[in-house]
Amino acid sequence: MDNIEEIRLNRFIAMCGICSRRKADNLIQDGQITINGSVINLLGHKVQFPKDVVCWNGNIICPQKKQYILLNKPKGYITTTNDEKGRKEVMILVKDACKERIVPVGRLDKDTTGLLLITNDGILAKKLMHPKYDVPKTYNVTLDKPLKKADFTQIKKGFLLEDGFVQVDDLIFRDNTCLKLELKIHVGRNRIVRRIFDFFNYEVKKLDRISYSFLNKDGLPQGKWRKLKKEEVKMLKKDN
Repeated sequence: MDNIEEIRLNRFIAMCGICSRRKADNLIQDGQITINGSVINLLGHKVQFPKDVVCWNGNIICPQKKQYILLNKPKGYITTTNDEKGRKEVMILVKDACKERIVPVGRLDKDTTGLLLITNDGILAKKLMHPKYDVPKTYNVTLDKPLKKADFTQIKKGFLLEDGFVQVDDLIFRDNTCLKLELKIHVGRNRIVRRIFDFFNYEVKKLDRISYSFLNKDGLPQGKWRKLKKEEVKMLKKDN
């Protein structure tokens, strides 16, 4: 058979939308997975796809159709797929987007609004989140007080945080109050935009991600989602 692909079993199970790779390991160890009729307990086993027939509790499983959802996240929603505290999750907003199991690419904190990519394409998601691919993101930032010229200059120049040097791609004022700015950055560390301004003793009152890579919010109201076009998916994969 042509075009046989070897896929690690736990990744194959995740690609089928059953669960995460970590939970897939438990299914394998519990003897719930068979390949061509034989129970497989070896975590490192590789599936010969599409040659092998993989079953979970007797039911054949196959990789899902790839889905790519772009959400304009509103304030008050957390970026997680399972919150024990019962808070509002972004997945509620995309529950009708597709039948496949999809997860967010990266995170936006509860009070941050804007673009969030959600997909079941684990390979692309991993690339987009890896620092070496330098995916640019643009944010509208509103501060609690005017940004001083010296601080503006230092942020643009670059500076050292406790977990490493920070270099922004661009920073401009959006009006003459010096309260509203547009920040472009490719650094993907946790809460990096808020931490940048906190370092200089400013509080970010509003934070909105207006672009992710080449994707923007044009025609996408807050709280709404859309599926990426084929051309957009190709561009994301090509750029990364």
